[in-house]
Amino acid sequence: MPLSKQKMPETMYRASRYCRVLGNPTAYLILRYLGDTRRTPGEISQELCIGMTTISATLRHLRQVNLVRYETRGNSRDYWIKDTAVIGLLDAAELLANKMRQKVS
Repeated sequence: MPLSKQKMPETMYRASRYCRVLGNPTAYLILRYLGDTRRTPGEISQELCIGMTTISATLRHLRQVNLVRYETRGNSRDYWIKDTAVIGLLDAAELLANKMRQKVS
């Protein structure tokens, strides 16, 4: 039976949402920067030289697809990657991108 968007298995649908959010270069950079540490939006903004509004909006999208978590401490929030398997996904994507770039040459 052919797949359609309406009959897409839940796992495939969620994976497609990850791909969609990871297609945002800011989201990709944030995840790379977070790695296995906790950071505040201010720290992320300062390190990546990206405005706070953009960082906050992107963190919201990453939360919506359940890739990051946060904890409130006083007036700030610490963000971290929910499951470090995401790092493996980023590594695999970069390996693929490098292989594809080399094949074009």
